[in-house]
Order: sequence, then C-alpha cells, then structure tokens
Amino acid sequence: MKTDNKVIRRQKIRYSIRRKVAGTPEKPRLSVYRSNTDIYVQLVDDVNGKTLASASSKDKDIKAQKGTKVEISKLVGTAIAQKAAALGFTTVVFDRGGYLYHGRVKSVADGAREGGLQF
Repeated sequence: MKTDNKVIRRQKIRYSIRRKVAGTPEKPRLSVYRSNTDIYVQLVDDVNGKTLASASSKDKDIKAQKGTKVEISKLVGTAIAQKAAALGFTTVVFDRGGYLYHGRVKSVADGAREGGLQF
C-alpha cells in the first residue's frame, strides 16, 4: 500500500511539534485534528495520558449552526474554552497537529482566545 507523501510530511511535522510541546496537569495541550469535513479539539494531559475535555464540529449545539467551515471552527474554539474554564484551566499549550496555522486551525485558536484561554 502506497502512502501519500503529504501524509508522511504531516506526520514528520507532527512528531517534530510533539517533541517540543507537551501538556501537564496544570497546563494541558490543546490538540487539533482537521478532517475534510469536521474539526476536533481536545485538552490532553500528557503526563497522565488522559483527555480532559473535547469539542468538535459534530457536537449537537455546533452542528445546528449554519456557516462556513472557518466559522464553525471558531465556534468549536469557543466551546473548548468554555469547557476548559469549567475545569479551571486558563492557559494551554497549542498543538496544531502538523497543519499550517492558517484557515480552520487559526480560527479554532482565535475562538479559544476569545473564550478566555491563553497560549
């Protein structure tokens, strides 16, 4: 099975980022995954290997909203910021997951910042 060069390149970038970025129980990692249709974010504690909170464009309240993928991504960012605030987190480490900081990934970050998270 031949693997696409774009996928291999993103994996290398992802591993490079993960060597530098790690979440702690006090400052979790905000991990972003972008598929063709949806976007998913998680707050991850890498020390204990636990996902603390997650949000995606498939959540009922977000899926009910109409708009472009970039606008929906911003809503996902604000949703994860609200969940983080409920858990008592104000600062996180942003992990773009090997994607360019542009478009939907940037929109998630902007939404999270507007929701009160700092990174």
